[in-house]
Amino acid sequence: MRGVTLCVVLALVLVGHSAWAGVEADIEAGVVIASRNVARIPGNGGTTISLVKDLSTSPAPAFRLRLGYRIADRHLITALYAPLQVNARGSVDRDVSFAGGTYPAGSPLLAVYRFDSYRLTYRYSIVWAEGLDVAAGLTAKIRDAETSLYGVEARRKTNTGFVPLLNLHVAWRPGNGAFGIVFDADALAAPQGRAEDVLLAATWAFWQNLELRVGYRTVEGGADNNEVFSFAWLHYVVAGLTMSL
Repeated sequence: MRGVTLCVVLALVLVGHSAWAGVEADIEAGVVIASRNVARIPGNGGTTISLVKDLSTSPAPAFRLRLGYRIADRHLITALYAPLQVNARGSVDRDVSFAGGTYPAGSPLLAVYRFDSYRLTYRYSIVWAEGLDVAAGLTAKIRDAETSLYGVEARRKTNTGFVPLLNLHVAWRPGNGAFGIVFDADALAAPQGRAEDVLLAATWAFWQNLELRVGYRTVEGGADNNEVFSFAWLHYVVAGLTMSL
């Protein structure tokens, strides 16, 4: 709800004087699975546990909401709300030390991985031609993350922080026709960790100012420090709808 409120407030600020021209709205939904999701809490003393190999992670629904405002064609400002939660269940054949608690070998476990993302992006279209948009910019990301473990006791580790990212966007519709492709990425790496969010999708402009897309999104990254060691690699099958006014 905080993310939805943020996007709505931004939309009202941008179009409060009824100048709807330039507004963009986008919603995306899909299914996410994890090929890697490992955690060790604390990072310098806990037990490394894989939510994929040690436990069983179920596919999970996912969605994201984006609102934006385009200025003079080439300038675009967007706000994004992208919540995420995946659950894993099972047991492991060794004692697990997690966030100050100890879970005996063989005891049933439920692990919850939550990673909610709030982003504000500015990008500039370097190439703005008929059927082609090549843009680059910066993203300010707030992550609200949590890894929890439930069993003989409940322990959790939360982390909220700011992450700067680089943004790259390429959209191409050959001949300015109805069908095209889109590539979009927020990414940056540093000694403390890394983050990548990449989309590749086919698009269909099926109606005036309405565009449907279907494709693949991958989110990868994590952090390695004394407080937490956590890395995940997630894969999405997604469908989205973009409306431009």
